[in-house]
Amino acid sequence: LLKKLQELDYDITLVLEKKQGIFLEKLNSNIKVIEYTPSNNKNVFLRKIKNMFKRVCFTLKYKNKFDFSASYATYSLAGSFIARTASKNSALWVHTNYLTYFNNNANKVQDFFNILNYNLFKHIIFVSRNAKNDFLNIFPDMNEKTMVCNNLIDYKKILNLASEKIEIVKEEVPTFLNVGRHEELSKKLTRLIQASNMLKKEELKFKVLLVGDGQDTELYKNLVEKANLKENIIFLGRKQNPYPYFNISDCVILTSDYEGYPVVFLESMVLNKTIITTKVSDYEDIEGKYGYTTEKTVQDIYEKMKLFIEKGFEIKEKFDAENFNNEIIDKLKKIIYME
Repeated sequence: LLKKLQELDYDITLVLEKKQGIFLEKLNSNIKVIEYTPSNNKNVFLRKIKNMFKRVCFTLKYKNKFDFSASYATYSLAGSFIARTASKNSALWVHTNYLTYFNNNANKVQDFFNILNYNLFKHIIFVSRNAKNDFLNIFPDMNEKTMVCNNLIDYKKILNLASEKIEIVKEEVPTFLNVGRHEELSKKLTRLIQASNMLKKEELKFKVLLVGDGQDTELYKNLVEKANLKENIIFLGRKQNPYPYFNISDCVILTSDYEGYPVVFLESMVLNKTIITTKVSDYEDIEGKYGYTTEKTVQDIYEKMKLFIEKGFEIKEKFDAENFNNEIIDKLKKIIYME
């Protein structure tokens, strides 16, 4: 997003709670980066005094100094304050469906957004239709302030990186790919392992490639070993460039409980790969056009994997990434120039 805005000749300031991260060195040198680190002092009184001082200093220096500001880390209290202070034309960017995240507990959703002072933003921007609709069911008076604006996709970079050579080659069996962090709470990879076990019991030939790692990697490895699935499910670890693994796969699979708008949808469409996904945000974009959708059950995931193994799937239309990005840029321009 910052790269594209820079190309459009905007003057950009990025505020980070910590001035660190693997992407810092990739930022254009013209982008100003400042650090705003809230105090975490264990003494409550000192913490409040320090944070109040930081807020006053930021307000004095940056109050309404920008034409547009956005709190891009939805959950960040500091981000909320900074965005609302820096511009009258402020936005809260929402990257997930918080009703699903809070297990359909509307009271928790209300508490979450109330703490962020959601009603003081000029815009509330969602990356998926489902997230916006569920939000409006809880906050119906916010309809005029909300909109959907998906994430940009750097499709040229993806296509270029996908051509990089890797150490393994495509095997002559249907191959599924999952890319993402290993966190059972949201990603539910146990469903994929259990569905794979059912496929193996039917003596179907297939492979599952797992690119990524996380807090539950060892849990998944133990389940795979106990089910004697080590020949079928391959742990490849975290990859700085995951895209060549799309090329040696036939189908990308998600088994998550919730997502924002999954970036892997867009990556798969750019690389012309079939998708099997649980019914997470905006799954309708995939259903019947780019792949199969499933209920959030092992049985349905197993059935769709089996269907793909036996019959495959013909993608119905070529994804136009350039047009997709242009529509997003048009929305961004309208948001930025709103008074």
